[in-house]
Amino acid sequence: MLAAFKGASAKTFFLLGSALLLTGCSQPSTLQEIRDEGVLHVITRTAPSIYVESEGGPTGYDYELAKLFANELGVKLRIRVADDNTEILSVLDKNYAHLGMPGLSSRPDTADHYHSVATGITAQSILVYNRDVERPESLKDLAGKPLHVVADSNHEHRLHKAREEIAELQWQVHPGLDAAGVLSRVESGEFPYAMVSSNELDLNHVFYPMVKEAFAVGEPGELAWFFPSAQDESLANAARQFLDTLEANGTLAQIAERFYGHLDRLNYVGARTFMHHVENRLPKYESLFRDYARDFKMDWRLLAAIGYQESHWRPNAVSPTGVRGLMMLTRNTASHIGINNRLDAEESIQGGAKYFRIVHEKIPERIPEPDRTWFALASYNVGFGHLEDARRLTEGAGKDPDRWMDVKEFLPLLAQKEWYTKTRFGYARGHEPVIYVQNIRRYYDVLARLNEPATPVPEQKEQIVQIEENPKSGILADELQPDEKLRAGLPAELGMIPPTL
Repeated sequence: MLAAFKGASAKTFFLLGSALLLTGCSQPSTLQEIRDEGVLHVITRTAPSIYVESEGGPTGYDYELAKLFANELGVKLRIRVADDNTEILSVLDKNYAHLGMPGLSSRPDTADHYHSVATGITAQSILVYNRDVERPESLKDLAGKPLHVVADSNHEHRLHKAREEIAELQWQVHPGLDAAGVLSRVESGEFPYAMVSSNELDLNHVFYPMVKEAFAVGEPGELAWFFPSAQDESLANAARQFLDTLEANGTLAQIAERFYGHLDRLNYVGARTFMHHVENRLPKYESLFRDYARDFKMDWRLLAAIGYQESHWRPNAVSPTGVRGLMMLTRNTASHIGINNRLDAEESIQGGAKYFRIVHEKIPERIPEPDRTWFALASYNVGFGHLEDARRLTEGAGKDPDRWMDVKEFLPLLAQKEWYTKTRFGYARGHEPVIYVQNIRRYYDVLARLNEPATPVPEQKEQIVQIEENPKSGILADELQPDEKLRAGLPAELGMIPPTL
């Protein structure tokens, strides 16, 4: 087999293929070779939309799909992280990987080089600019002005087409930058104008409040996995069939919702305010969030995100309804969990962690993470009884009461008489827990991103990254040592909540 990016292994593969041809034996299909070797080799790059290393291990939309696909095939997943799309495409051109995850859509100029399979996410090129420069209305306004893009992107293809009508259009390609690197330079004003993919903008925008969106360029396209044209299409066909199955049973939509379903929760003002408070308020309480999250076996970043949603990390916060403190506990809740002074920051954080643990344990264990935590957050906000009412409404409508993306559609119905009169616990402002959960997910994303493991040093770049052992499939996996510097000692049910960035 081609065996993952090693020159000697590639030569072995070539000699083996030659021997098969000389002896007249039929070569097994790519899919059969993978099953024989027991490994699916993937080349990708680090990006919030594709693959990232987090405290809880690898995550990312494409990564989660690839992990499921490898499990479906009954093989291990091995990932090599490339510097950029140029390296990914080069590896695929040499047939040194089974599939690539570049975050690109298929184009006419790539069809001869790669088989492609759409992964369910649609994106298009977005022109962005720094808030301090004049907003362009179209590409014609950029004639003669510098425009910046990453290398081997869909943007270059669209710009070449646009240049047929706008001869003065010019742009600079930056092979050493990713979308986040380009956005950071737009943020600082170094790049007045740039072009990035809409999905990567959605995932990164909160970190760059000085970046504004101008307009889209070209039609939206479905992002795809790329397979070397030197392979037969057996693997691509298997991937296509697998993703079609995930789409049919709702899994694809659920994964998309996990990574993209809450990204509209921070506007320009909210993002700047949150980042300001991360720098100026969070340091006062971070050690308390860490300590009590550890005591009650939860992720400290999640506890901090709850605290921010409740009070913006203000220990003396008081609402018109009488809830108080940094975690905004009610008098009854504080009494129930043994908190005497709700305005004391330490007591409040301790109480919030304890109460969330109690709420989380009431959510059925059969519900997998991260949905179990989203349900716990909704229950923390609106009450367990109202959550159960919404889950019953969800089930009655033929949808899945154990899936957050389904239940969040029915929670707002609890504010409508025609629905709440049919429930056990009656009226509730059901839209509030939906917004509550979405906001906390977004704050958690940012905190997770700001506290993610450091980038590996160059000599570690060639290390093959593995998936964790899947007890359901019985697939053995290689060991990957976690970054202990940032580990928070989480229990199994909360430790695997992936950052959705």
